[in-house]
Parts: sequence; structure tokens; C-alpha cells
Amino acid sequence: MFLKRRFNIFLLSAVALLSSCGGEQRLPDQVTFTEHIAPLLYNNCTICHRPNGGAHFDLISYKDAKTYAASMAYMVGERLMPPWPADPHYTEFVGQRVLSEHDIKLVQKWVQDGALEGPKDKMPQLPAYPEGSTIGKPDMRIAVQPYFLPANSGDKFLIIKVPFELPADTYASVIEFVPGNNSVVHHVNGDMIKYQFEKKGNVYEGDRVADMVNDSTVMLAYKKLGIPNDDGSFPTLQRSVVNFLPGVFGQLYPPGVGGYQLPRKGAFLLNDLHYGFTKNQPVWDSSYINIFFAKTPPNRPVKEFQLGTLGVSPVEPDLVVQPNTVKKVWSRYKVPEEISILTLNPHMHMIGKSFKAYALPPDGGDTIKLISIPRWDFNWQYFYTFKKMVKVPAGSTIVAEGLYDNTKQNMNNPFMPPRLIRDQQGSMRATDEMFQLIVMYLPYQAGDENISLDTKTAGK
Repeated sequence: MFLKRRFNIFLLSAVALLSSCGGEQRLPDQVTFTEHIAPLLYNNCTICHRPNGGAHFDLISYKDAKTYAASMAYMVGERLMPPWPADPHYTEFVGQRVLSEHDIKLVQKWVQDGALEGPKDKMPQLPAYPEGSTIGKPDMRIAVQPYFLPANSGDKFLIIKVPFELPADTYASVIEFVPGNNSVVHHVNGDMIKYQFEKKGNVYEGDRVADMVNDSTVMLAYKKLGIPNDDGSFPTLQRSVVNFLPGVFGQLYPPGVGGYQLPRKGAFLLNDLHYGFTKNQPVWDSSYINIFFAKTPPNRPVKEFQLGTLGVSPVEPDLVVQPNTVKKVWSRYKVPEEISILTLNPHMHMIGKSFKAYALPPDGGDTIKLISIPRWDFNWQYFYTFKKMVKVPAGSTIVAEGLYDNTKQNMNNPFMPPRLIRDQQGSMRATDEMFQLIVMYLPYQAGDENISLDTKTAGK
């Protein structure tokens, strides 16, 4: 009896030790805002849920959090917040915000126990956030032409010219688009016009805004915007310089990697700016562009290619999804050279269900995992930057797989009852579909796979 009792005590002690060391962390007897919830929010949520932070309400104070307590418990329990669609168990990326099971249970227990405030002297200090930027204080800010959207207006796709003039040619490490109104700005694909100084007298001439529907051709729009040189020829256009999607943060790469050469005379060409639906009230948008100058010229410019719609490899089978069906598509591309992948941007529209990408080496070696998004969310489409560059051997096949759900069970389906949805020659309307994997890379150099892309922790 004595030995049995001692064995039971030993067993209970062992279980407690395992729980504290390798198992699930024990929840506090009493969860409070100041001691437990505020640190969690400040690490994961207030980057957006703060004044001018992009979210529709703040989570700064105890009063803020208590107001939304029940909603918080539900959203974190369903892993809808903080928004991070990529599966962290498949691959990890810079800046990912993923709550642990312990964090989720902490929020739920706080709400169940009455959302207590806790000792005021335990309240952590709110992190310092840059004003008007996601990454820091810019060296230069240029306003985008303000735009008015009437109440109840539909999708609008605009081409907007944002001209600039500098004292001399220089370099930028990052060019960041910041939406003035997050409720209507859906995405931006932006290029840079690089004028030869003597060929363009006035970069500010012409209109600032053209409509991609009303101005029937790109050339017509470009002439309306005053893009051509004074002699009628066209300047150099550098692609994909300033982009935006919901949830995207400006990405700083290590010194010498990426960046752009800025001409004395130039313009950013938002080549398209997509405004989504407005509701019952008219809306003004006053977006802007932040420029962060580089101290040294970039010696390894980032390149990119894209699989799928309008890309280097087709979507197979064709992206035509019949009503009341679920369809799988894929796209495959064999890389001709050894590359180092920095950043990925998967893209689908509203009936997207899941997305996965990987690379198959030519020698039949281990699959190189790139990204898995088991529950696609049209509202959150990130540029995912790896923690370290991912080496992909020459001759490898990059495979992207997508699943589309065009049934009435899909709550994101834009049509009820479901109707045929397809890729309309690259149409960016949310109610059409696309399938893309944009890959940002460098030609491989020895040691790339050891370079940290997390500029906040590199060297620590």
C-alpha cells in the first residue's frame, strides 16, 4: 500500500514536470488584461489595431479589449485572427503572427472569467509604431492623386501617374504604397517610369488618372497621362516596383539585395489601382507612396517570374469552374538556372479554397517545401518572405496547386445560386478568377541559404 501510494505520488509529479517542461503550458488561475492579454495583443494585434493602423477598431486599452472580448475569443479560436493564412508547420516566414494553443486558451479563459483588468502597474508599454508607414520613417513621401468614389459604386480599375523630380539620380531600398482608405483600396500593381533627363521637360504634364475601362487601350491611357517623351517616344518602364495587397508590409532585404535606382525625373505608374465596392456612403481616398533611400547601390537586383495566369506556365486544366463543382488546377515551371527564392506571392480570388506550392529537384531528392495555405482567404494576400533564402537547383520543377469551390457551401462565393466562374484573360475583377504564384528570386550564389532575410533579427 505504501509503495503504491509512493508510486502514485511519483507519477503525478512526473506528469506535472512534463507539463511544465515539454507539454502544454499551464494556464494561470486568474487571467487579467494587464498581465496576460495586453502583452499578447501588443505582440500580435496592435500593429493593425491602433489609431491609423489599418484595422477598423483599436485594441490598445483595457476598454478597447473588453468591448470586443467575445469577438476576440471567437476569432482567435477559429484562427481568423491574427490573419496568417500560411501553414506555419509547412514553412515559416518573416513576420508571421501565429498564436499558440496556449495563447488562444488564455484569451478564451480571460473572457470566460469576466474579462478582468488586473493590476494597473502590470500594464506593458505600448510599442512605438512609425507614423504613416508599416516599416519606419520614410526619406520622402509623395501624395497619390486623391480620388472620389460615389456611394454604392462597383469595382474601379485606374491607372494613376505619380510624378517626381529629384536633385540627382539616387537609390531606394524600399518603395512603399500606403492606402489612404483601407476599406476601398484592394490592390496596387505599380511600375516606375525612368526618364532620360534631356528627353522630358515636364514630368507633371498630362492627367494624373485614367480609367482602365473608359480609356479603351493602354496607349490611349498613357498618352492621356502624358507618359511619352517630348519627341513622342516612350521612356524605360521598370516593372513591379511598388505593390500593395491587404495585410502587406514593406519588405526590407539585407543591404545590397533588391532596391531600385531612381532617376532625376520619373513617375510611379500605378498600373492598376483597384478600388472595391463602396456601401451607402461616398468615400474619398488619399493614398501616398513612401520612399526609403539606400545608402549604397544595390548590387543584386531582385528578379521575378510568375506561374499561372499571364505567367510563364499555363494553368492546367483551364480555369473554368462550373457551378456546384469543386475543381483542382495546377501550374508547373522548370527553372533554367539555380536560384535563391526570397519572397512568394500566391494569388487567387473569391472561390479559392486552398493553395500549395513546392519544388521538385531534378535528381529526385527531397521535395522543397515552399508554401501551403489550407484555408484560402481572399482578404489577406501576403508577400511571404522566407526567413532565409531557399535554394532551388537548376532544372527543378516548381509546382503550384489550387483548389476552387464554386458551390453554395462556400460562404465566399460571390454568386448565389452559383454560376460559371472563369479566368477572363487575366481580369482582376474579384468575381472572375485567377491562379498565380509570383516568385521573387536572385540567381544563386554560394552561401545564399545562410543569409537571414529577417532584417530585424539579422546579426543578433
